[in-house]
Amino acid sequence: MLKIAHSPDADDAYMFYGIAVGAVKLPAPFVEFLSDIETLNRLALEELLDVTAISAHALAYICDKYFVMSVGASMGDGYGPVVVARSEVAEPKYVAVPGRFTTAALLTKLALPRARAVELPFDKILDAVAAGIVDAGVLIHEGQITYERYGLKKVLDLGEWWRQETGLPTPLGLDVVRKALDREMAERITEALRESIQYADSHREEALRYAQKFARGLSLEETARFVNMYVNKYTRDMGEVGRRAVRELLERAREAAGAPDCFPEFV
Repeated sequence: MLKIAHSPDADDAYMFYGIAVGAVKLPAPFVEFLSDIETLNRLALEELLDVTAISAHALAYICDKYFVMSVGASMGDGYGPVVVARSEVAEPKYVAVPGRFTTAALLTKLALPRARAVELPFDKILDAVAAGIVDAGVLIHEGQITYERYGLKKVLDLGEWWRQETGLPTPLGLDVVRKALDREMAERITEALRESIQYADSHREEALRYAQKFARGLSLEETARFVNMYVNKYTRDMGEVGRRAVRELLERAREAAGAPDCFPEFV
């Protein structure tokens, strides 16, 4: 029984739509587990999941245990997690991040080296910033397009910063398969996810309405906007540019954050 996990978010829901409705079959029976990305990162660190979404940053710590799927990646094409603050904050000292192993936390360390990271659940960061508990916060998921409702300002788009630094898309999330399943099984699972995304694309309205259930208050139009951001050409096929972006992020994680060496294997 395959243990398959992903985030309960609109972009992941869209990607897994074909599998969720039974239109696409996985190569083995499975159970599904949904949780926030930092929880999935930590479960993958213990090799407790067979197939899972993870943060690209977390890959550095599980490189020997998981293959990286060439589909399903969440990459910002010149955009990414957003650092927001109250209007009176000039230079944030304490910045909330959604978990140590998230790519958002790594990018914050790279872009704002003088800031002190404070780990909070991703869905509490907006409230913590608005209440003045922290100076600023890094928003992932739908918070990237709703923060103005809280009267907050954008300090920095970490995807824009990464593009200026590297000229590459921002590798935020990846889908991985446990190497113990063997490469052939990993390739079959990768193909199933590819077909699931294709099914969602060909049944777009139904897939978006399904994804909206995971969008935490977004309208259907806002859900479509968010899905368009993170289910893009790199999601459908990472390609060599996407692989270069992943390798660049891992190298910077090693240099700036002391992460282990990682030479990812793609399927």
